[in-house]
Amino acid sequence: MKRFFEVLNATFSSNKEHNVKGINFNITNKGEITCLLGPSGVGKTTILRTIAGLERLKSGEIWLDGKLLSSANLSINPEKRKIALSFQDNCLFPHKNVIENIKIGLQKENTRKFLYSPNQLLELFKLRQIKNKFPHEISSGEAQRVSLARSLISAPDLLLLDEPFSNIDQILKEELQKTIKDILKKTKTSAIIVTHDPNEAFYLADKCGIIINNILQQFDTPYNVYHFPNSLDVVNFLKRGTLVNVRILSKTQLQHKNLGIINGKFGCSNLNPFSIGNSVKLLIQPEDLQHDDTSDLKLKIVDRKFRGTNFIYTLKTPNKEYIPVLVDSHHQHLHEKNEEFGIKTPINVDHLVCFKKK
Repeated sequence: MKRFFEVLNATFSSNKEHNVKGINFNITNKGEITCLLGPSGVGKTTILRTIAGLERLKSGEIWLDGKLLSSANLSINPEKRKIALSFQDNCLFPHKNVIENIKIGLQKENTRKFLYSPNQLLELFKLRQIKNKFPHEISSGEAQRVSLARSLISAPDLLLLDEPFSNIDQILKEELQKTIKDILKKTKTSAIIVTHDPNEAFYLADKCGIIINNILQQFDTPYNVYHFPNSLDVVNFLKRGTLVNVRILSKTQLQHKNLGIINGKFGCSNLNPFSIGNSVKLLIQPEDLQHDDTSDLKLKIVDRKFRGTNFIYTLKTPNKEYIPVLVDSHHQHLHEKNEEFGIKTPINVDHLVCFKKK
């Protein structure tokens, strides 16, 4: 099947000591968004720079719209790639003001016509009040928005964004994420976005790639990355729950020493097949368990986090396992640290995601 963009068995490297090896991922159709996540220093920015043509590909191939851009023996010049890269740091021209910096994007040769004018982007990115200011007169967050607008208006076939919201405050960040996503979808501009924030990636992306220990650990939809992480490394990176020791009674039923029987509506994830009687690690996420004040199954609260629409209570089992439970913030009363906290039984979990015990 022909794909709009494809990375095939690629090795990316910024120096002799640092390699990201055997990378395979793709963008099937124009307008799809891919997010790359991973710890700092894992090589995400190097991947973007190589796709843009600023670094040489060590091995493998990079294809865009049926054209080979990079291999071990070939590298198309950056200006010929129809790719725009917006860096995390300020890359504005210091002698040009905001509107002039944005209009630079119009000077790039491209057969595609962009659907938004410079003035429309000024409004969308909340830049109209500073359009005549110079880079040294604006904040780092404002400079980042100018860079985004300039990259978009060049109408690239592929847009590369390196931590595009890192310097922007939280309230404006969520609005801009929606703005960027809407623009990319409306203009059918494909994008690869590097971020360290899973929530950002889950909102923006059609596909997410998790890079850990110099390899692409998982490339899948946000739903599958969240509900079916394919390794303990992905679980630990996302920090979306906790792992508890259980014994497999059947493909739809597990037993925990303190929680008792845990039923799985859809059974054990097919990514992690095990035999009856095996002792394994089960991933418990905050929404998997339900609170019940009248339940006989009670555990002690060791922590409580307020998340606006909900609380996350951390409970400690007698076996010294720490289990998160999500509770609606309008629950009739708060529970305090060291209180006993009831868990509804029988426990029913949609997805049983299990991993081999190390």
